[in-house]
Amino acid sequence: MLTRSLATFMNAFTASDYTMYPFSTQNSKDFQNLLSVYLDAVFFPCLRELDFWQEGWRLEHVSPDDPGSPLVFKGVVFNEMKGVFANNENLYAQHLQNKLLPDHTYSVISGGDPLHIPKLTWEELKSFHATHYHPSNARFFTYGDMPLEQHLQQIQEEALCKFHNIDPGTSVPIQPRWNEPRECHVTCGPDSLAPDPAKQTTYSVSFLLGDITDSFETFTLSLLSSLLVSGPNSPFYKALIDTRIGTDFSPSVGYDGSTREACFSVGLQGIAEHDIKTVKQIITKIIDEVIENGFEEERIEALLHKVEIQLKHQTTHFGLALATYVATNWNHDGDPVEMLRISEKVTRFRQSLKDNPHFLQDKVKQYFKENPHQMALSMSPDVGYLENQTKVEKGKLQEKVNSLSLEERQEIYKKGLELIAAQSTSPDSSSLPALEISDIQQTFPLTPVEMSYVEGEVPVQYCSQPTNGVVYFKAFTNLNTLPEELKPYVPLFCNVITRMGCGNLDYRQQDQQIELKTGGMAVSPKILQDNDNLDMYEQGVLFTSLCLDRNLPDMMQLWMDIFNSPRFEDEEHLRVLVMMAAQELANGIPDSGHQYAAVRAGKTLTSAGRLQEMFNGISQVQHMKRIAEKPELLTVLRKLPRIKMHLLSNENMRCAVNATPQVIPEASKEVEKFIRNIPGFGKKKKDKKLNRSNITEKALNPEEAGGEVSAGSGATKKLVFEPTFKACQMKTHFQLPFPVNYVSECVRTVPYMHPDFINLHVLARLLTAKFLHREIREKGGAYGGGVNLSHSGLFTFYSYRDPNSIDTISAFRRSVDWAKAGKFTQEDIDEAKLSVFSTVDAPVAPSDKGLDRFLYGISDEMKQKHREQLFAVDHDGLVGVANKYLTTGHSTWGAAILGPENESIARDPTWIQR
Repeated sequence: MLTRSLATFMNAFTASDYTMYPFSTQNSKDFQNLLSVYLDAVFFPCLRELDFWQEGWRLEHVSPDDPGSPLVFKGVVFNEMKGVFANNENLYAQHLQNKLLPDHTYSVISGGDPLHIPKLTWEELKSFHATHYHPSNARFFTYGDMPLEQHLQQIQEEALCKFHNIDPGTSVPIQPRWNEPRECHVTCGPDSLAPDPAKQTTYSVSFLLGDITDSFETFTLSLLSSLLVSGPNSPFYKALIDTRIGTDFSPSVGYDGSTREACFSVGLQGIAEHDIKTVKQIITKIIDEVIENGFEEERIEALLHKVEIQLKHQTTHFGLALATYVATNWNHDGDPVEMLRISEKVTRFRQSLKDNPHFLQDKVKQYFKENPHQMALSMSPDVGYLENQTKVEKGKLQEKVNSLSLEERQEIYKKGLELIAAQSTSPDSSSLPALEISDIQQTFPLTPVEMSYVEGEVPVQYCSQPTNGVVYFKAFTNLNTLPEELKPYVPLFCNVITRMGCGNLDYRQQDQQIELKTGGMAVSPKILQDNDNLDMYEQGVLFTSLCLDRNLPDMMQLWMDIFNSPRFEDEEHLRVLVMMAAQELANGIPDSGHQYAAVRAGKTLTSAGRLQEMFNGISQVQHMKRIAEKPELLTVLRKLPRIKMHLLSNENMRCAVNATPQVIPEASKEVEKFIRNIPGFGKKKKDKKLNRSNITEKALNPEEAGGEVSAGSGATKKLVFEPTFKACQMKTHFQLPFPVNYVSECVRTVPYMHPDFINLHVLARLLTAKFLHREIREKGGAYGGGVNLSHSGLFTFYSYRDPNSIDTISAFRRSVDWAKAGKFTQEDIDEAKLSVFSTVDAPVAPSDKGLDRFLYGISDEMKQKHREQLFAVDHDGLVGVANKYLTTGHSTWGAAILGPENESIARDPTWIQR
């Protein structure tokens, strides 16, 4: 259905004790189609009776005659879960839940333990579905502006009326309480990218709390958790993070309400094993101190302000957020409507504090000091962990082989051939509903913006939107004058600039003001590809923030202080931030490995690729690891004010504001005040060693004729231009201790405004849905795979949590041959167009309206031109771009693999080993 609808979201979520099937679309006919398919998929699935092949795994290469032939697991869920637990944070969180709640549902892994998935039989799967995936055990949630009555009628007629009510017996009982605390220890694989290889132990103490169906108690404990662990002003941050015993909080820190009874955890990762006792003592000490001293009133107000912001801030997944918010409570027969009455809970919470000044302290005493149901869990690396897991897996496989009779082997072999034949045949989707291209609007709603210029130089884009009493501010400044040796430190600068203090505020006071007056302030590096030339790009930094209308002056004052007087004197606090950043980057690779592979594969294909990899690739992970390993950070600290001189200025700056129409005038005054009072205006203009030969100016307003302007015009953006850049091929294998691979291959194609871009965009969706999904996921067993074409102009093949690597690259190449041969139908093309339209027409939050124009200079007129080109895509055009850009030798390709040791790659001199 991904290619037969305009779905803006379509997925399935597996929680510890429920499965959710969410989808969304803006088209009413599409909604009915998707609802019909989802009802069928959930309640009337086709459970194929293939006793060797199930959703999670299948057995391959079982010779019917040779009892010693190898047996191989290949399956989507099998490799998904291997990938999940390649992340030590996920592994730790899973052990924590299993051991804190050991007597029922939560003692097992809901997604499936890779070593136990093969035990599942078809009969068990079918029986489980019959009771658990039954309307008597289901709950339905809809959100939006389409008539509810029609939804209810469709659900009744297509599903509910076809079943009799049963008692599914799925209620989760209360966990029997312990009489005394417990301790557990588990092992994991070592992390080669950890900030300190000698400190890879994780330790936390977890407390079982109360029943989540008590919605006010849940609300109170969630707020209490934030007061205890969120931000540098929280007591556990001060005692655990600031003391630099470890690199960051332990996984699952804070409140967790995802189970029948909630829990709270606190601890550290990245500690030495001998520091476990110290961490335990600190946790006990802080609990006693909080019971004695309570919390500052200003911190409580900052937290309640955050709740208010969350209620007003609109996102494109607002309905999904509501559904997931109420799902866990509702699943245990809590009141979902009561859960949504947040304002009433805030009022009751304030009254509880007024009635009893020790209200929160009493909760800490009840749930932490006097609660014997607590568990101390430690985890440390074992160098043989991955090898042992592989050995156990192979042993279980061999055990299965040995248990098969000759007749069983012959039957498995026969069914294996049937399966391969079935997978190689295009599925008949004629029974599935689909939108038609004619159902799509020829035009789309325009987003008007107004431009003004402060001092005739700094452009400010104003976009009036129904923002629900929230103001959104963005600013972009470029890095053109920054010396090359400082560029690797830009991501670190962005990470710490809002977290080290500014003006008269130290870092704790700054954090408090940000929480009291804003919904967050973020800074991130940005490489913006030019729309017309792949060898031109903008390099810079994006500043974003939001606040309630009433707090706009305070938010802009905070930005003014950050730009004018950031504080870079605290080396000890910088060390804390560096360790946290390095740990976060290292932990993130198993969950985002395909993205790291893609960035690396594109490194040598465009002039922006090198910088992209420096900022967002494995190189940045390794760079942060090297910084974290430094015995002192004074040399790093001294680089920050140097970066500030080139970056925090109104020179080469542009700003954007989204707010309600009545607030725009006030916002204009505050933004102009900010721009006029930061460095830049009034000082003598100097070229800061800027190499003018590689900088070109283009009109910021995309409607200006030709886009080219003379130097010195205020309404410009300054792009880096590398006319001598030559793309070259590079293939890199990063050998990492993972049981699965992340694979990417990139091809340099064309920029956004090139006539062939839209054909390539449709071709990417076509290859994904009609070839690579079958080859990489269904046959290959990877959790995901396909092709993306982004604004970068790189045609990016990828796979995710993949048991294969070289075979997957072969599948990429076969997909190209398939496309060049034109082995697709007009129906296939129309479905691919629908898939592209689902992205093009995806809803945009009020906060992000006009963002493409602000960042990339993509106007509504340019989007409409693309829309017209998209309607016109045809078979010849798709075959033409496949031959023109994807033929080996015609274009430059790059490749990267993150994964385990690979003998064939090791023998191939064309691969660089890392």
